[in-house]
Amino acid sequence: MDYKALRELVRQGEGKHIEFKLKTNHPEKIVREVVAFANTDGGRLLIGIGDDRTIKGLKYVDEDEYLLVRAIEKYCSPHIQYTVERVPVAEERDVLVFNILPSPQRPHYVLQEPDAARTNTTYVRKKFVPQKQAPKLVKKAYVRVADKSIQASWEMREILRRKNNDHNVKFRYGDNERKLMQHLDKHRSVTVDDFASVAGISRNLASKTLVLLVLANVLEVHPDEMVDRFTMVDIN
Repeated sequence: MDYKALRELVRQGEGKHIEFKLKTNHPEKIVREVVAFANTDGGRLLIGIGDDRTIKGLKYVDEDEYLLVRAIEKYCSPHIQYTVERVPVAEERDVLVFNILPSPQRPHYVLQEPDAARTNTTYVRKKFVPQKQAPKLVKKAYVRVADKSIQASWEMREILRRKNNDHNVKFRYGDNERKLMQHLDKHRSVTVDDFASVAGISRNLASKTLVLLVLANVLEVHPDEMVDRFTMVDIN
């Protein structure tokens, strides 16, 4: 990529396939964007670009690339395939462009430390002494929605996990599915809790049914930061 192509890309602004970062501060958080791109439709992560689309570049590009590459290797699971380009933008300044393809190994996760470290206890001479334990890393998956990377729900993770493996998915059209279609005729979209309520079934069964209908290309899932919504697939 040359400077002209970079300017055109930046002019488009952030979106589903483009994310800007000015610096590599907190690389353990930046990897969320990498995971989200790999879990969705791929994209480009541009380091050295401001939110206002100013092309600042990086003065110490070797160090910045090393930090982010190391973070991707350390915090992303399973391993993500990507390429890196350097685009000179000014004297001794470059923009890093990480190109991430949609992955066949979805879902990918970010390995993160829990919000609070767990403790165990012991007694020393009849005195209660808390002992800190090294916290186990937790896995969180992210997907790309518009210009944001949001945490994936259980349903979204199941859809990603099974999408590349489950072909010709079949389902039985029963009473629960009939109630679901009646609801969608009136409301156009449904959540897991909505479906569980209108069908009088457990949330677990409602969740699995919606996932199956997405895999069968009957429904489409719309991930959201608050709650995912499901709609009929548009056949037009």
